[in-house]
Amino acid sequence: MFIQTEATPNPATMKFLPGRVVLESGTLDLRGRDEAAQSPLAQRLFDVAGVSGVFFGSDFIAVTKGESEWPQLKPMILGAIMEHYMSGAPLLNASAGEDESGDEFFDSADAETVATIKELIDTRVRPAVANDGGDITFRGFKDGIVYLNMKGACSGCPSSTATLRHGIQNLLRHFIPDVVEVRPV
Repeated sequence: MFIQTEATPNPATMKFLPGRVVLESGTLDLRGRDEAAQSPLAQRLFDVAGVSGVFFGSDFIAVTKGESEWPQLKPMILGAIMEHYMSGAPLLNASAGEDESGDEFFDSADAETVATIKELIDTRVRPAVANDGGDITFRGFKDGIVYLNMKGACSGCPSSTATLRHGIQNLLRHFIPDVVEVRPV
């Protein structure tokens, strides 16, 4: 088994590509050992000293480190991923569900605007963000402000503010005049 690695814009997060489907649908962002119980692979990764976050995408695993350095962590993470896939264990335990942190909020009068926002995010933003080891999902729209949930490499990334302000906000404002600002949740 050959696992490729890619750096992400977030220096604390590295993307691991096992060359196969990781998560059939959606994404899963695990920010601590206590959340790892829903995935045997996440448990293995959190057993590596220095791992502080695990994010599963469709075909990648993004791992966030704490104070440790990549040259020491990378071989242990690669070993944990390889052991998991060689064992034949499932990615998620039977009781685990898709990670959706909170319900969406918006006024029903804004439903058409929200549908356009979601379409733009799903077709133009999420594919680009997935290439960088993360995900961004719609959380709400109120008073012209779009609220987005940043996951994986996007969460805590030094360039996430620039991505929101100059990338996503400008894109949404271009297509939807009602949008005045974009904020992370």
